[in-house]
Amino acid sequence: MHHLGSTRSSLKPDHLLQTPDTFIRTPLPGAEGVQFVIHAAPQLGARFTEMTAEFTEGGTLGPTQAQRFLYVLEGRLGLTLGRKTRALAPGGFAYLPHSAPHAVHAKTAARAIVIEKPYQRQAGAARPEMLFGKQSEVPATPVLGDESLRVQMLLPDDSSYDFAMNIMTYDPGAALPMVEVHVMEHGLLMLEGGGIYRLGDSWYSVKAGDFIWMRAFCPQWFGALGKKPAKYLIYKDSRRHPLEGRCA
Repeated sequence: MHHLGSTRSSLKPDHLLQTPDTFIRTPLPGAEGVQFVIHAAPQLGARFTEMTAEFTEGGTLGPTQAQRFLYVLEGRLGLTLGRKTRALAPGGFAYLPHSAPHAVHAKTAARAIVIEKPYQRQAGAARPEMLFGKQSEVPATPVLGDESLRVQMLLPDDSSYDFAMNIMTYDPGAALPMVEVHVMEHGLLMLEGGGIYRLGDSWYSVKAGDFIWMRAFCPQWFGALGKKPAKYLIYKDSRRHPLEGRCA
């Protein structure tokens, strides 16, 4: 049903709210048995690409010339690295450095977030290392001492990595302590629950399945509503001077 053009999706100069009723699937080169929902890309003004990859059983995703982060939403994936294969279940994640040889194959029908970004080197910093983990095993830390708002850092907080991937969890009624305005760009997928997001001068009701892109310096604030916690997976570029060039 068309609902006479009604949708919560909204595109403004400094942000995008993309809701599941507006998702369009597309195949991409280097993948077989996979459809992609492209959430953020250079065509939007983003400096990274974020996609939901929807695998049929046996679907495959080849390597990329950028660095890549994977987070499994549903189903099971196998990540082949040379002669070894790592299994990724829901909540499992992997970081693959720039041009790391690998392939992803679906052991079952599966969905995963795929983030790709050209690597930005920093003088004196070591190259980032390949990394695997499970969200359930990452410690949660209160934000500014607030036990009702917690962050899980999925990537190491050091200068080798030029972006961060975090999971934020809000108990019902919890909220960011301030409206944030900063140089970092964001890509955000709501995993559970919902609430109210302020983006620029607009206020949105958001829920699990929604995607949000925020340009640098977009005013932003979130408060959780409902009877269960709200949780989202969020990308941000980090630890690089704004004037530094980008190179591999």
